[in-house]
Amino acid sequence: MVDMTFALTDEQRALKAAVYDLSKQFPPEYWRELDAKREYPEAFVNALTKAGYLAALIPHEYGGAGLGILEASLILEEINRSGGNGAACHAQMYIMGTLLRHGSEEQKRRHLPKIATGELRLQAFGVTEPNSGSDTTKLQTTAVRRGDRYVVNGQKIFISRVLQSDLMLLLARTTPLELVKKKTDGLSVFLVDIRGLKGLEVRPLRMMMNHSTNALFFDNVEIPADGLVGQEGKGFTYILDGMNAERILVASDSIGDGRWFIEKAVAYSSQRVVFGKPIGANQGVQFPIAKAHMAVEAADLMRLKAARLFDAGQPCGAEANMAKYLAAEAAWEAANACIDCHGGYGYAEEYDVERKFRETRLYRTAPVNQNLVLAYIGEHVLGLPRSY
Repeated sequence: MVDMTFALTDEQRALKAAVYDLSKQFPPEYWRELDAKREYPEAFVNALTKAGYLAALIPHEYGGAGLGILEASLILEEINRSGGNGAACHAQMYIMGTLLRHGSEEQKRRHLPKIATGELRLQAFGVTEPNSGSDTTKLQTTAVRRGDRYVVNGQKIFISRVLQSDLMLLLARTTPLELVKKKTDGLSVFLVDIRGLKGLEVRPLRMMMNHSTNALFFDNVEIPADGLVGQEGKGFTYILDGMNAERILVASDSIGDGRWFIEKAVAYSSQRVVFGKPIGANQGVQFPIAKAHMAVEAADLMRLKAARLFDAGQPCGAEANMAKYLAAEAAWEAANACIDCHGGYGYAEEYDVERKFRETRLYRTAPVNQNLVLAYIGEHVLGLPRSY
């Protein structure tokens, strides 16, 4: 039986408090300046790495904390609840899962201890392409075996933190689509050292939010064959295997955002006096905040359920997808309630609402669009005909 207790342990509550306290050492001005310059949170990531939080999922034998996905999700929640942006942190956690579950013992011993100490960073995930989007089986980047190397050609788009990472997890087609029996076959995963990698061009993209996002171009890029993770041609299943973790962790980002918006809205609407009383006394202000709070709490329960199932090794695809969907919607509802109650001040940079507003909107689109979650639930949970 899976433990479905929703109350956190004393250790988990202490973890949340410690992460929040550390995150609060980086004030709003820090994140505001990074956002304006579209710069990577180097000092913040270094502080979390030094404290061991980014090694939460790495087993003890490789120098990590050996914690579960639930503890990792609590770390991310508190980063975002503090007013920060945990994108770089969740990326390292979920990308690493593919190496943990499917990498060879030699790969794990070579890389995981250095990732745990921060000597190496693994925060780049090369999957999405300009012409395939969400249809991953149609990606066109190829990796052709030549002796002890693979030669990679193609493009990737919206790939974050490439310039800040040492390693990248790359998905490429090793067998042409027309030669495989199943369209999900013939894709392979590689762990690539991208430091000074010849033939790789990285073009930064300025996005709506500060996400260190890039377009990538591979021109006869040679990578060692020992970077292949697991079996050649089985990469799609490896990527799918990590998606439940990714959805749980991204849901946690959104839950943290939702809590930040609600706390910010409650504080402002309790203090802001118009027509002789705090605006929070008006139902038009109070009710949207209350509704958003309920939505965040409900999403939190689904996140906890998904995380408990994941850590118990049980199927959790439906719960992980629902957690991501509900949390992203709840955070967006909280964001709108917060910006509405602030009025004009909600659009002023110094209040940070507009920054978090932009950041939280991302998770209704990435890492999976909300409509694809609905399609998954419709087909795989409700048994409806496939819609795409």
